Amino acid sequence: MTALSSKNCSLQYQLHQSPQLLEASCLLFLIILGKVLLNILLLRVRRGDARWTLMEYFCFSLALVDLLLLVNISILTYFRDFVVLGIRFTRYHICLLTQIISFTYGFLHYPVCSLACIDYWCSLSRASKQSSRWQKLLYFLTVILTWISVLAYVLVDPAISVSLKAHRGYVYQCPAYVSTQSHWLSLSMLMVLFVAFLISWQEVVALLQAMRIASYKSKAALYFPFPLHCGYALSCREALLPRLIVCFLGTWFPFVALQVLILSLRVQIPAYIEMNVPWLYFVNSFLIAAVYWFNCHKLDLRDSSLPVDPFINWKCCFVPVHRLKQVERPMSIVIC
Repeated sequence: MTALSSKNCSLQYQLHQSPQLLEASCLLFLIILGKVLLNILLLRVRRGDARWTLMEYFCFSLALVDLLLLVNISILTYFRDFVVLGIRFTRYHICLLTQIISFTYGFLHYPVCSLACIDYWCSLSRASKQSSRWQKLLYFLTVILTWISVLAYVLVDPAISVSLKAHRGYVYQCPAYVSTQSHWLSLSMLMVLFVAFLISWQEVVALLQAMRIASYKSKAALYFPFPLHCGYALSCREALLPRLIVCFLGTWFPFVALQVLILSLRVQIPAYIEMNVPWLYFVNSFLIAAVYWFNCHKLDLRDSSLPVDPFINWKCCFVPVHRLKQVERPMSIVIC
């Protein structure tokens, strides 16, 4: 009688657990599907003339990993319980895979940003105008090595292993890692933007009032008065800072406002959602602006080997006014 009751209780628990498992799996599938579609959209609307950089390679690799994650979750959700090469896969592996991806994504922010910054800094002194075959191979190997290194760290770290085993078998109670790296990176960029705006807010307001729309190389562009020759690096940086702020916020202001809202409300976003292509392109534009500002005395705007932003045409922002041909009212405005 006791054994029969125990068996019935176990059966009732499994029947009660199944809808929760299905609901959690479907919700995770929809989240990853939305992220994949957003990644594809950003990769499609990016500028076609953008030169291949380390960040570009990583953005495409991230989109590929997200797509593979979506495919694996779809297979595990559909077949539920199956065996491949003697290994049994169940819905528990959805939670396990999501947690591993979350930890991996969460530890990638600092390495990727550091490597991208080094790449842009070196590109200012690079003589070649296009990425060579060996340089592209170096980018590819660097991205692969970065993924492998971070994934290996996640798999061998004892604390992470304990966390992965803590919720074994409970998909609907599967906690996702929230990255501290993205939090501090976002906070640092917002603080730098705030301080830069605080220093040059008068120049920013004057620029917005003096800003004009012009046609440059058959494209609509916003231009600002810019000194042709900077005698000293300090004066050059002072003149360049407000223009960088206007150009950056002109493209990424909605994303900046979103970051302020997330930090203000202390929203906990899982790392597998937070690491995405729009976030990387946002950081990418910030890094390019920072490298331009620190090396403004080295800039040669006629050199096509300068870092090319997929979303902000920094070059057009610095074109002297006398090079602009005919000012017209275009049908659409392209913000530099």
